[in-house]
Amino acid sequence: MTFQVNKEDGLYYRQTLFDQAKRVVIKVGSAVLTGDNGLDESIVANIARQISFLQSTGREVILVSSGAVAAGRKRLGVARTPHEELRVKQALAATGQGLLMQAYELAFAVFRQPVAQVLLTHADLSNRGRYLNVRNTIRTLFEFGVVPIINENDTVSAEELRFSDNDTLGALMTNMIGADMFIILTDVDCLYTGHPAEDPDARPIYTVAAITREIERMAGHSGSALGTGGMMAKLRAAKMVAACGGSSFIGPGRHPEILQALFSGELVGTFFLPGKGTLNRRKHWIAYVLKPQGTLVVDDGARRALVEQGRSLLPSGIVEVRGSFAVGAPVHCLDRRGTVIAAGLSNYGAADIERIRGRKTGEIAAILGTKDADEVIHRDNLVILGSEGVV
Repeated sequence: MTFQVNKEDGLYYRQTLFDQAKRVVIKVGSAVLTGDNGLDESIVANIARQISFLQSTGREVILVSSGAVAAGRKRLGVARTPHEELRVKQALAATGQGLLMQAYELAFAVFRQPVAQVLLTHADLSNRGRYLNVRNTIRTLFEFGVVPIINENDTVSAEELRFSDNDTLGALMTNMIGADMFIILTDVDCLYTGHPAEDPDARPIYTVAAITREIERMAGHSGSALGTGGMMAKLRAAKMVAACGGSSFIGPGRHPEILQALFSGELVGTFFLPGKGTLNRRKHWIAYVLKPQGTLVVDDGARRALVEQGRSLLPSGIVEVRGSFAVGAPVHCLDRRGTVIAAGLSNYGAADIERIRGRKTGEIAAILGTKDADEVIHRDNLVILGSEGVV
């Protein structure tokens, strides 16, 4: 199995990367923070103590915290249902978010560590100007020695504009601010080769060199009763971080000294090494933050030009336009087999692309009456999505 790193090398890589990590994002899931009586204040206090310790070593830390909906559910005595309406979740989040921040404020105050609440919607990140404003605000909080505590603004987020889970939100934050490491604290010990309760040969995986399809198939071996993500969401988040050159960790959030254990080199949880290449932050924004508004199906020649030769997408290679979108919209490119091969920003709207698809660049002006660009998607605004992730 080529995705694993042997124990000796894994310990070396881990210790080196933890020693070098100066900016860290830590995500804590609902299953860690909540119990039968709502928020577990002892866990909150422990998280605050450990993060305050990291701050004292000169590191900058962001905390991405779930728990608002779960806290609100416990406070209001609302039972969980299989098909809960969005309005109910939003009401629970509105009730629980105050409880969550109150608990953190009190816990961090013991260590004289100031904190700040940052509530985000997907729209805050999909708009480039607002995205940069969020980044600047977080950097300013760092200058003041504040720990930003980030959560999705569930109360106002529309279903179609939500982050899929806080694992994704944490990965986006990691890449946005150029953090060195993303630490996911959850209710599972680590990733296993099989289900520990069902497979006697199941073994823990301590260090992962690359998240391949082989390792993604192992994601069903563990899950959480309270969280929205599950192991597959955590692997997707780790892959996003690796694409931008960061490392990730998934491990037990209720371990009383988990952060100290990690930064002192103990072999706990599963550690994911950085990717070989590094995706710049703008292309990360295109590939991961923006939700596609349409799809362009390309022929085999265009597929080779994009994937193998690093070229722009020309109208001659487009065989089908799906969806209705305007100039500048994010779109996905599919090959004839239906595989998503690229994400990018379109220089033309869907109606105009339908008119010029399959035609040569020199014909654009005659067909449309004007020509804004030779390319439908310029390579500077294009990200190739490889079989093992963004490349």
